[in-house]
Amino acid sequence: MELSVFNIKGEDTGRKVVLNESVFGIEPNNHAIYLSVKQYLAARRQGTAKAKERSEMSGSTRKLGRQKGGGGARRGDINSPVLVGGARVFGPKPRDYRFKINKKVNALARRSALSYKAQEGSLIVLEDFNLDAPKTKAFVEIVNNLKISDKKVLMVLPEANKNVYLSARNIQRAQVAIASDINTYGVLNAGVMVVTENALNAIEAVLTK
Repeated sequence: MELSVFNIKGEDTGRKVVLNESVFGIEPNNHAIYLSVKQYLAARRQGTAKAKERSEMSGSTRKLGRQKGGGGARRGDINSPVLVGGARVFGPKPRDYRFKINKKVNALARRSALSYKAQEGSLIVLEDFNLDAPKTKAFVEIVNNLKISDKKVLMVLPEANKNVYLSARNIQRAQVAIASDINTYGVLNAGVMVVTENALNAIEAVLTK
């Protein structure tokens, strides 16, 4: 697949890039995408939910009623889960929700997500650029020139660029990422993906190993 290269003014430079078929032209694997997105979202969970169990409650341990004959469930002290205000049975405890998946599955998921973007026509190749200073107005102008201001934008750069990152930081529907750090969730969550030429080469280098 060939894509035209645009500059930051939204003009077609007349040059084209050929996308690597093994990265942007595969048959997407939905199960690999599911596992990768699930892993990403699980890793973002705080896992700090906590409820007190019976042994952690304060209160008298005196048995409140007789064992039998009361007409209800048997219970012990005031912390019994049977009573209102009592402890919780098998309540949540702080835990780490992260889990591992095979590296090859993760790479397949990223290639599948990128292939979806290419198939949908939601991939724009941008000529390499740099901003002289952090300026939100300059980033907004680029987005407007590319006519994608109404979509969630993921801009992928070959390496960290502080000026570009700071320029996009205050824009709610825009994200800036480094080519080596893109993930399946970020790619799929974006309405359109803007990739600079060098970032495109970096993505293909990482995912064709």
